[in-house]
Amino acid sequence: MSRSLNALYGWLLLLPAIVLLAAFTHYPALATLWHSFFSTPKGARPARFVGLDNYAVMRDDPVFWQSLWNNLWFALGTIPTSIGIALIMALWVNRNLSGRGFLRMAYFTPTVLPMVAVANIWLFFYTPQYGLIAQVMQLFGSPGPNWLGNRETALPALMLVTVWKEAGFFMIFYLAALQTVSPSLREAAMLEGASRWQYFRRILWPLLMPTTLFVLINALINAFRLVDHVVVMTRGGPDNASTLLLYYIYQVGFSFWDTAYAATLTVVLLVVLALTALVKFRWLDRRTHYQ
Repeated sequence: MSRSLNALYGWLLLLPAIVLLAAFTHYPALATLWHSFFSTPKGARPARFVGLDNYAVMRDDPVFWQSLWNNLWFALGTIPTSIGIALIMALWVNRNLSGRGFLRMAYFTPTVLPMVAVANIWLFFYTPQYGLIAQVMQLFGSPGPNWLGNRETALPALMLVTVWKEAGFFMIFYLAALQTVSPSLREAAMLEGASRWQYFRRILWPLLMPTTLFVLINALINAFRLVDHVVVMTRGGPDNASTLLLYYIYQVGFSFWDTAYAATLTVVLLVVLALTALVKFRWLDRRTHYQ
């Protein structure tokens, strides 16, 4: 009887979390999948079952493929760069430096700024002729390109803003992990004649793998949910060169009012995130040491 009561208490303690998870995660995902098989209701015309028609439209939609390709490049450009910079910054501010607290604050400051504020700041930086970057380049006799109005530079410009904002956030997790590593490990490695690189590669990096896995998943989610910077800085232009998948979903759902097709695009986004996270967990779990 006591075992049954303990099980009941355990489920009761889990019940609030289960309800919230089901209401705000599982149910919306299943509802989105269900709505993707129907047409968009308009006026007096209710939604009707259309099967896979929305997916057929998506298959032939060039803007969808362009936004998906842009998002993949965006993720490949921002995730490794922001994580690498975050790790370097964490290693730097973890040392005994004068003004270490100020340096940590400076690295972390972009993280606490609102997304829209960051986008407007960098919009001023990128403005042709009058922007900060253009003013600096004019000192060297170069007018500089139209960073956000050029197909070749619009997406990299968004990548730079994202890395600048996220690196300090990821640095905090690496810094917390570094402070849990015993200094005796480094001392023992030095006594054995290990170089700094060998200590990092053989000892420190494996110990940081749980943090790296956590940061990777967060960076992946951030790369596919970015929409604020696109809305403020480029609105997907020029010629969809900076359109990301979530921004395209936003356009379809709230500008074109095609909620069924937006649900179809959302299903694809959820599948991409789930598959990528699954691959990361299976690949990194073998290299992760939790103790």
